[in-house]
Parts: sequence; structure tokens; C-alpha cells
Amino acid sequence: MAETLAVRQISLRFGGVKALTDVSFAVEKGELFSIIGPNGAGKTSMINCISGRYRPSEGQILLDGRDITKATPNQRPKLGIGRTFQNLALFHHMSVLDNILVGRHHLMRNNFVTGSLYWLPGVRSEELSHRRRVEEIIDFLDLQAYRKAPAGTLSYGLRKRVELARAMALEPRLILLDEPMAGMNLEEKEDMARYIVDLNEEFGMTVVMIEHDMGVVMDISHRVMVLDFGRRIALGRPEAVLADPHVRKAYLGEEDEEPVAEAPVRAVS
Repeated sequence: MAETLAVRQISLRFGGVKALTDVSFAVEKGELFSIIGPNGAGKTSMINCISGRYRPSEGQILLDGRDITKATPNQRPKLGIGRTFQNLALFHHMSVLDNILVGRHHLMRNNFVTGSLYWLPGVRSEELSHRRRVEEIIDFLDLQAYRKAPAGTLSYGLRKRVELARAMALEPRLILLDEPMAGMNLEEKEDMARYIVDLNEEFGMTVVMIEHDMGVVMDISHRVMVLDFGRRIALGRPEAVLADPHVRKAYLGEEDEEPVAEAPVRAVS
């Protein structure tokens, strides 16, 4: 199967601090790929490198075979990358509908001047087309009752859902989810897990997800990569990764006969 994303020997340094060291992996088209690891392992740093928020100190990032390592953050949505944030980044004073419409900005052909001339046929038809697409996303994520509500008045779980909707509105081939279930109760987590599986299977989006809830990760992921102190320590099927002694040491503090820092990067089959 074709690779949607290829990360090759990525390192990231902030002065003398090494956030990532020689991390490599690939994500296949249509895959639901999870990145896990203890706090401070470098998970969000990796997502930030892929989305363009950070530029790696070393290494290469390819999207569908194209080198995007030096692409700017505003160029990456046009290339097919969408993302959500660990800390919500919504416009709280704007309605749910308008927040989601923001995700369509790179798909709009009209500019500031022509967009203000709403009575022109082309401008009106484009506006209606984007609104129809947003309404479909609202229906998919069961946000109909909140479409006109200011985003800042919603519960935390609903705001997480609105942020996912905005990322979907980009129509990305690759969607990056940074802890989409953090702070949610059990019912909200179950709903979010279902939405993520559906957008992967029904919308055909390739998903790279960071998540701390191991139950969710093991249930819905096709493959899992584990980071620890900025290094990849395991990669493979969820059940095999969970049984890996390096992973158990990173999470549970169990003794590991082979020191991770000296071990070669390994893939778990």
C-alpha cells in the first residue's frame, strides 16, 4: 500500500535540549496510526514538525512522496494536512458554524474584494457550496443543536468536537489529532472514538493520533508507535507493542535487560 506520510530520521533541538532524536516511521494511505509515550516523550513535537509549526533540525518529511520539510504552516493545508490542537484553538466569540467555515478558507476562490460582492452569481454559489459542506460535517458530528451557539459557551467535550469539525472542513488527506479525548468523560470518549473511526473509514482520511487513553489506542489503531525521551522505542500492531519490554519499562518502570538508549530502532511485527 502507498505511503501517505514518510518521516525520515527527524531530529529536533531547542538549544541544548533534544526533543526528538533520529525518529523514522511511515504511515500508509487509509491507516489509523497512533503515537503514544509518557509525558515529555516528544509526541506533540513530532506532530508540530509534520504540521509545520516546528522545522526539524535534521531529517526529512514526505507527503505522498513530496518533500514538505521546508513548507510553511499555511502551505500545508493546501497540500492536504489538517490538525487539531492539544489546547483548544477555537474563536470563542464566533458561532460553531463560523468556526467550522474557517477551515474552508484555503478552498475559497474569491478574495476579500470579490467576496464582499455577495450578489454576484459566482460568489453566492461558492458561499452556498461551502456552507453545504459544513452542514454535512455538522450532521456527521451531531452538532446540529449547537450550530448557531458561540463556541465559547459549549462544554469542553463539544468544543473538542467543533475543533475536529474544523479540521475535517479542510478536506485533508492526512489529519493529525493531538489528544482528541483529553479531559473527556467516558461517554464523550466513546463518541469521539466512533467519530475518528468513521472519518477514517467513511471519509477515507489517513489519521495520525496522539492519545493517552491506552484502551482507545488499542481498540481503534491499526499500528502504534511509542516514543520515549524523543526516541522511537517500538512500532507495530497494538497488541505486540503493548507486550514489548521497552514499552512496559517506559510506562510501568519495569526492569528492562536491554537499555533503550543503546538499542537499535526496532519494528515490532
